[in-house]
Amino acid sequence: MKIIGCDFHPSFQQIAMVDTETGEQTERRVMLAEAAEFYRGLSGPVRVGMEACGNTLWLERLLAELGHELWLGDAGRIRSMEVRKQKTDRRDAELLLRLMLENRFPRLWIPSTEQRDLRQLLIHRHKLVGMRRQVKNQLQHLALNQGVQQKRKLWTRTGRKLLEELPLAGWTAHRRKESLQLLDDLERRVGELDRAVEQAAEKDAVARLLQTHPGVGPITALAFAVTLGQIQRFQHSRQVVSYLGLNPSEHSSGGKQKTGSISKQGNTMVRSLLVEAGQSAARLDTELKRAYQRLKHRKHSAVAKVMVARKLAVRLYWIWKTQQPYAATRMQGSPSHPVAAV
Repeated sequence: MKIIGCDFHPSFQQIAMVDTETGEQTERRVMLAEAAEFYRGLSGPVRVGMEACGNTLWLERLLAELGHELWLGDAGRIRSMEVRKQKTDRRDAELLLRLMLENRFPRLWIPSTEQRDLRQLLIHRHKLVGMRRQVKNQLQHLALNQGVQQKRKLWTRTGRKLLEELPLAGWTAHRRKESLQLLDDLERRVGELDRAVEQAAEKDAVARLLQTHPGVGPITALAFAVTLGQIQRFQHSRQVVSYLGLNPSEHSSGGKQKTGSISKQGNTMVRSLLVEAGQSAARLDTELKRAYQRLKHRKHSAVAKVMVARKLAVRLYWIWKTQQPYAATRMQGSPSHPVAAV
């Protein structure tokens, strides 16, 4: 069997390879144009290990087509296993190979092609929503400069008419015209993507189950489902909270515990969707509403929103874990306290 440590770069790959049968070791740099020929020339069982990073889908497809096994590793944990500060492409490839040979490689779960495609749908929508928000902020700025403060009402039919009738001239008027055209185009595109997400969520059994929780729509449900992928990967809800970056950062030593703001080490898009869905859920669920109001008055509304998002993530985890809808789900460890009254 050939085991390969691959330090991947967009233009080349640094390879450290060993043949476990003959003991032969090989080191070389494989340029982008040579990669397909190099991997096709490998005979027998082949296992390739590399850090999880971007722009590797073409290589993953190539290895799958050739029947080679691919291991993706946690980049942070891999780097922490190297005690020396010297970092070169050659040393990185050797480290990957050594970890695989010693059975210490921090292997990650790899989502399916369908899950990755749905992620692209959600990411594309998320990016367009951000662009729409930026255009709206520009139009709000133009209105405020004319002494018009309508806030959310600016996006009603009356507000749109008021915005179009503002006495602007020159490039300011040109900016308003093109911003309104861009806003209309983005509204149309986002609407199309919303319908695509709804159709995908309707076909996904997990997304349909998660939507039984009040305030959770198809976008949040589908994003939660395709991001976590397999609920069996998480032994308890704390792992999900940490995976999404909703756990507090901590720096404790000498018996003193010090916690800070949330770690934000997870998926930014899913975390923001949970915060938005949490606000809707807090209006519909009595327990969440009570917890939100209590923390809002004691701390701050922003802290309360994050708390509700964390609680919502835990609830969605148990709904998925138990395969029970919202009204029937109970939290593990508290059999007498259901998520909602049955």
